[in-house]
Amino acid sequence: MSGTPGERRIAGGGRRARSASTGAKLRLSARGSAGSTARNTLLPSWESAVGEDLLGKWAMNQMLINVSTRRFKRSVRLPEGDVPAPDGAGLSKSATSRRFVALSAACMKEWMESTLECLDLLVIQIDGIRMDEDMILVAAVGVDANGDKHPLGLVEGATENATTVQALIDNLVERGLDPTVPRLFIIDGSKALSKAIRRTFGRHTAIQRCQVHKARNILERLPKSMHASVRRVLRQAWEMDDAEKAERLIRNLARRLEHDWKGVSASILEGLDEMLTVTRLKLPQELRRSLACTNIIENVMSTVRRVCRNVKYWRAPSMALRWAAAAMQEAKKGFRRLKARKHLPALREALMKRNAKVSSAARLAQTAEAA
Repeated sequence: MSGTPGERRIAGGGRRARSASTGAKLRLSARGSAGSTARNTLLPSWESAVGEDLLGKWAMNQMLINVSTRRFKRSVRLPEGDVPAPDGAGLSKSATSRRFVALSAACMKEWMESTLECLDLLVIQIDGIRMDEDMILVAAVGVDANGDKHPLGLVEGATENATTVQALIDNLVERGLDPTVPRLFIIDGSKALSKAIRRTFGRHTAIQRCQVHKARNILERLPKSMHASVRRVLRQAWEMDDAEKAERLIRNLARRLEHDWKGVSASILEGLDEMLTVTRLKLPQELRRSLACTNIIENVMSTVRRVCRNVKYWRAPSMALRWAAAAMQEAKKGFRRLKARKHLPALREALMKRNAKVSSAARLAQTAEAA
C-alpha cells in the first residue's frame, strides 16, 4: 500500500482500508480488476471515507444519542459479526473520544463565528443551565420573522451574573446582531439578564418574564391547599387582553396574601411590569401564549441535559461548551416553526410603535429639561 493517507493504493495482496459505511478499518483483498493494466488501483471507498471523516461523524452522531465511548465499537458492528474489529481499527474508547473532541470543537468554532446579519430576529430567549457546582452555561435562541428558530450563542461562567450574560450579548452583537432594532427578549426572571439586556439594547427594551417560572416560584412557597386558588387567579390574569385589568387582579392577589404571606406577596409584585409585556403589546392571544414563557429555550436545555447525561466530570469549561454546543445543534434538527407565526407581523408592528412612543417621550423630556 502506498501514497498519502488520502490516496492509499492497493498493490497485490490484501491490505487494510476503511469501510465506506462506517469509516472503520477493514481487511480487504485487491487482486486487480479485469482488464486493468495499472500496477496500483485507487480505492474510491478509501478516498471517500478519509476525505469525509466518516468515522468521526459516526462517532459524534452516536455520542449525541448517548452511546458511550466504551460502547462505540459495538454500535459500529456486531461483536460476533462476519466483519470483525481487529486491534487498530480506530474504534477504541480513546480514538472515539479524540474524534468527538476534534469534530465538536470545529463545529462549535464555526457556529460561534457565524454571522447573524442575515437573520431577521424578532424574539430572543436567554437562559442558563448549571453544569456543575462552579460552572453555568448561558445560551440564546432566536425566532425570526418567519417563525424559524435558531440557536444563537453560548458562553460559560461561574454564575448567571450580569458579566456572564454581557459576554454572550457582546458576542451576538459582534457577529452582526443590530442593537438598534426593536426586539422582544424573553427571560426566566433573572435580574442579571434584565440588566445586561437593557445596558446593550436600551433601558426601554421590551422584556417578558417567563410566566411559567413566575407561577412556579410563587406556588412553591405556598401550602398545597392554596395552590388551586392562586393558580386560577394567575391564569386568569395571563389570559386577559387588558393589561391594566390584569395588573389590578395580580395586585389584589398580593394584597390578600400580604398579611400571612408577606414574602410571597412581595415576590408576586416583583417585576410585575415585565410579566405583562406581551399583554401591553396587545398581541393576539395565540402569540401571547407562545411568547409569555421560555419553553423554546427550555426544550433546547432539555436536549443538552439528555446529551450530557453520560458525562460524570467536566475537566474544563471548554469541554462543557463543546458538548452543549453539539447538543444545541442536535436540538436544532427537531425545531419546528412557531405555531403562532402568522401573527409575527403584529409583533413587529407593536415593537415599532412602542419604540417610536419611547423615542418621542425621550425627546419631549430632553426638550423640557433644556427649557
